Amino acid sequence: MDLLYIGSRGPDVELLQEGLRRTGDLAERPDGIFGPRTESAVRRFQMRRGLPADGVAGSRTWSALRPWLVGYRRVRIAQGDTFWRLARHYGTTAEAIVAANPDLIPTNLPVGGEVIVPFAFEVVPTDISFTYEVLILCIEGIAARYPDVRTGSFGYSALGRELPRLTLGFGPRRVFYNAAHHANEWITTPLLMRFAERYAEASAFGKEIGGRPARELLADVTLVIAPMVDPDGVDLVCGAFSPGSPEWLRAAMLSTPGIPFPAGWKANIEGVDLNLQYPALWERAREIKFAQGYTKPGPRDYVGPEPLSAPEARAVYELSLAEDFDRTVSWHTQGKVIYWQFSDFRPEGAEELGQRLSKVSGYPLEPTPEESAYAGYKDWFIQEYNRPGYTVEAGQGTSPLPIGDFEEIWQANLGIMTETMVF
Repeated sequence: MDLLYIGSRGPDVELLQEGLRRTGDLAERPDGIFGPRTESAVRRFQMRRGLPADGVAGSRTWSALRPWLVGYRRVRIAQGDTFWRLARHYGTTAEAIVAANPDLIPTNLPVGGEVIVPFAFEVVPTDISFTYEVLILCIEGIAARYPDVRTGSFGYSALGRELPRLTLGFGPRRVFYNAAHHANEWITTPLLMRFAERYAEASAFGKEIGGRPARELLADVTLVIAPMVDPDGVDLVCGAFSPGSPEWLRAAMLSTPGIPFPAGWKANIEGVDLNLQYPALWERAREIKFAQGYTKPGPRDYVGPEPLSAPEARAVYELSLAEDFDRTVSWHTQGKVIYWQFSDFRPEGAEELGQRLSKVSGYPLEPTPEESAYAGYKDWFIQEYNRPGYTVEAGQGTSPLPIGDFEEIWQANLGIMTETMVF
């Protein structure tokens, strides 16, 4: 994390403010501006932890704040410690500690050993810019709190960063959810991350998710989630790359008049639109986009020199071949609509399931418009397997949708996420 002080701005300041709000040192919602109130909050946090109270967020302050960013801390077990005593001390529940430590026997805790103590709040923030750094922190926190969630990566971005994946459940039916193929549609990432966290929590405590018993879903379905297909582009849009940095300049050279920079950026950092990269009538997509003037790398709609030339798209493609999914849903913004067809393919049960998804979300089920009907991930999946695949255009407005729209989007899409897994 960067060194932050009065006058600093950007997503790192939002993350700092989110952490300080979780500790109780800051009352205001994150706004990304390091002003006097944030400085006072940093001083309070530093004083309470024996740090030099200079009001500057440097490495020691970030290190001390980290447990509130990942949602848990590791505690050395002392003589006489119990889960109940630890829960009372850290403001959480014994049940949460049990869930995070399945290998420990509550009545026989090993003195000197470590125990993971989850905090009472949810790990996934839904009121700040969701950068790649935030994503990695959330994945760590969810995996620590719910060890049954398997985490890993499935490839690399154009900048060489790992593309994270989460897997929940062990059932024979295989479902794939993905988000943020497009950089300025990053609000779909916290959508899937909140679902992953609440799904894992519901399973751990025997609750329902979206009206469905979570443990039954996990027994029936293996769910794989790729929450951020385009991390480099997302960081560009969210401001994680400061103006003048090599990453920012790399994209700025490809910007075009009429498309706001970086807010209007949809592509990966190399200017390739990832959802126009799949081998499903790719040549037709090229004809359409070239006719619209998108003939070279830029902020949006450039199909690339050939299918799967972008490492992010190839990684999703190879993951899909390896996992042999039964159905998929790709989250995009915006339009409040669900697309389900490709060319002449009509997978068995796809329209019926699509109507169910429409009913639970209020989003109409429609054919994909001609100008967007080719070379997308959903298109390739349907062509390759003749199985149900959907694109959900969540929310309404101009992308990037404001984070203030998140709760409405969540309410509309929770049913889609649960119903898709029900066969």
